[in-house]
Formats: sequence, C-alpha cells, structure tokens
Amino acid sequence: MSTTTDAKGERAATTTVDVKATGHVRRELGEHRFDYTFEGDTLREFLDALFDDHPALKEMLVAETEDGASTAGWVDIEELPGDWAKNPEGEQTRPYVRVVVNGTFNEHLDGFDTELEDGDRVALMYPFMFCM
Repeated sequence: MSTTTDAKGERAATTTVDVKATGHVRRELGEHRFDYTFEGDTLREFLDALFDDHPALKEMLVAETEDGASTAGWVDIEELPGDWAKNPEGEQTRPYVRVVVNGTFNEHLDGFDTELEDGDRVALMYPFMFCM
C-alpha cells in the first residue's frame, strides 16, 4: 500500500495490484493483464473501484441473491465434504465465475474483505462456455 495526495491535498492510501482477466471479463475489459491502482486495501474496495470504471462487470461477476449464485442442475448435498466455504449472500459470484487472490479463491480467504498489498495478483475468471 502506498499513499497519494488527492485534489484537496488530503492523503489517501492506495494499492496497486496485478489484474488478470479471462473469458468474458477479458472481453469486457479489452485486455487480459494490467496493473490497477485503487484507494483502499481490500478486495471489496478493489472491486468497487473497478466496477465504477467498468459498470458492466458488476452484473457479470457478482450475484446479488443466493439464486443468482447457483445454477439449475446442481445436486443437493446434505453434508459438504472437506473445507467448503462460500461468501455471504450479496458477495457471491455468479455460476462459473471465480475471483482469485494470489492463486486462492476469495471465499477461502476473507471473501470480499480480503486484504490486498501492492503487487498482489487478482484474477477475474469467467470462461467462455459453448453449449451445443
């Protein structure tokens, strides 16, 4: 995290991360890899800033409801095996979308409250899928 001075002369903490995008996210952003600087130091602040710059991404990546985070056809499981975790409602991703910080799915960290440092890698993955 570094500090910058805004237009009013106030100091603001910023973080610069290495963003990697795949599939539909890459198409929307127009590039697959870039550095991105934002105010703050959490994944939530990163996503908020990125969504401000690219409004279509929020609809593409984030599921506002539990129904939007799942897809028809999944098997109901009473007890989940292993270390299964998911983000709270409103902070989940759409089916097939993954948000990864330094190689780990965000829900296995602190969800959208995961702290980021300068140079961290954030991957936004939404693969193209073809059905025939």
